Amino acid sequence: MPTPPPSPPRSLITRLGIPPTLAWGYLGLLLFMIGDGVESGYLSPYLIDEGISQPRVALLFTVYGAAAAIAAWLSGVLSDLWGPRRVMWTGLGIWGVFQLLFLVLAIPMTSYPLMMLGYGLRGLGYPLFAYGFLVWIASVAPRARLGTAMGWFWFAFTGGLPTLGSLVASGLIPQIGAYATLWSALALVAAGGLITLLLVRDERGGRQPRGAGDGPLATLLGSVTVLWRNPRVGAGSLARVINTASQFGFFVIMPIHFTNTVGFSLTEWLHLLSAMFATNIFANLLFGVVGDRFGWRRTIAWCGGAGCTVSTLLLFYVPDAAGDNFPLALAAAAFYGATLAGYVPLSALVPSLEPRHKGQALAALNLGAGASTFVGPAIVAAFVGPLGVTGVVWIFAGMHAVSTVLALFLKLPDDADTAGMAESAGTADTAETAGVPPGAAPASVSAPA
Repeated sequence: MPTPPPSPPRSLITRLGIPPTLAWGYLGLLLFMIGDGVESGYLSPYLIDEGISQPRVALLFTVYGAAAAIAAWLSGVLSDLWGPRRVMWTGLGIWGVFQLLFLVLAIPMTSYPLMMLGYGLRGLGYPLFAYGFLVWIASVAPRARLGTAMGWFWFAFTGGLPTLGSLVASGLIPQIGAYATLWSALALVAAGGLITLLLVRDERGGRQPRGAGDGPLATLLGSVTVLWRNPRVGAGSLARVINTASQFGFFVIMPIHFTNTVGFSLTEWLHLLSAMFATNIFANLLFGVVGDRFGWRRTIAWCGGAGCTVSTLLLFYVPDAAGDNFPLALAAAAFYGATLAGYVPLSALVPSLEPRHKGQALAALNLGAGASTFVGPAIVAAFVGPLGVTGVVWIFAGMHAVSTVLALFLKLPDDADTAGMAESAGTADTAETAGVPPGAAPASVSAPA
């Protein structure tokens, strides 16, 4: 028998689990999210110093969050209708136009209505851009490496917002001032958006053919009806709500608890928060790889759900028992940040549960992500009075325990044992370099759990 020709060598990008045709997109996303995150650590006190009352600032941020939640849902719907590239262009345009309104008119005039218009509606921009790219990844990455590809997405997303964005602000504000730093955010967003949209050439970013009955209205309604039409997608979306509900709830109560009750300074609390999200960035990538090798469903259940059940309690009880012992509190915060990333394979699993309507499934998942920004603070508002901080922490821990059970039911139709996912991933990479379409895994590749 003739010896088969050797497989072409895989590039470093492919070995890392990044779809080669989308590589520039990850860099562009990182720069975009750095720009979007520049203001995250200082805009609130800056506006208060400019004469805007604290309740008005809170309302401004609420409107921004509501706009972002709506756009997160629409990103998947519109990607099904228009294709991800057009959705991302729309997000970049919205971000730029309303940031200019905010900077050129609203702030210099100290006009609250213009701030509400400019900053509030700018919240539509980043989810359309970022989550449009998420849909693009789901269309391109081989299924055996989809978790890793999603891990790189969240690595870039959280690396920019809030981590590197806040770092850029801390370096620029002393040099050029707070207002000029907001202009630097516009430059970073424009650079990141243009790098992605001009250098990524993958044709699956365009509008895709739709089946019979998949018109605009059907697609819009389908992004909601999929929650009960495919109950596993609904369960995955509920798990996504739980994923970060505790995070947003802790933003409300933990600064006060750590400074007033435990005895840390505000600076020490901010350092704990930085450690939490620095750990989360790298854990996003780690759990994407772990999910591909050991199963998406098992990773979500045990590393995300069960892990967060434990880490949520430790984040409260370790400092509560040890007092202002910074190293112990740092370990608890880092552990919590790491386990939050255990849910990363949801971004790979949920669209795989609805392969004919990946945009609709991701829209439902993003709806869960947006809902968590309200659910977490709402639980605090409803229960911190009667139950105290301790009761709220146990509610969040219980929710994470529920998500563990939910994740165990998120089986793909062809679910199989994934003990050999490392070999499967290598097969998928070889197929990709040999010309097999990246969106279709070879028949020999087992489905992640």
